[in-house]
Amino acid sequence: RARASTASARRTRGATSRSDDRAVAVVRETRAMLAAMSPELRPGEYVFCTVPANVADAYHALDPLGWFCEAEGVSLILERGAAVSAGLEASAPMRCITLAVHSALDGVGLTAAVATALAARGIPANVVAAFHHDHVFVPSSAAADAVAALRAVQTSAQSARHP
Repeated sequence: RARASTASARRTRGATSRSDDRAVAVVRETRAMLAAMSPELRPGEYVFCTVPANVADAYHALDPLGWFCEAEGVSLILERGAAVSAGLEASAPMRCITLAVHSALDGVGLTAAVATALAARGIPANVVAAFHHDHVFVPSSAAADAVAALRAVQTSAQSARHP
């Protein structure tokens, strides 16, 4: 089960422009999710690391953005500097694009459309679905192109809604 620390949760909320006090409707329909996704590039670089499950709790101090328990160990998503400071072996540096739409966990098509648009430009994508938003991790060098691709998908979906 994925978990995030309180500080990480605050950073995620801060990545969107909506107020925490406003109730936001969950969007379920594919075209509506795409039209409202509003991709936002978060500051900083992130890496994926893995640590043995029996010592994973020792890494809370690194303030992981997310973690996921797998059979081989615990995968951590960390700010690049935190991983380097801890001496952890890590993936290539990535940037995080938050899709600001409050997409339904049972919504169909958002991840497929995002992956298809990025694949068409040769951009690898690692999508993390959280309760409120989806977060797309792309190589740092491709971040600007990835945001442009996702904004094009959004614009196309908005045009389809309003002929």
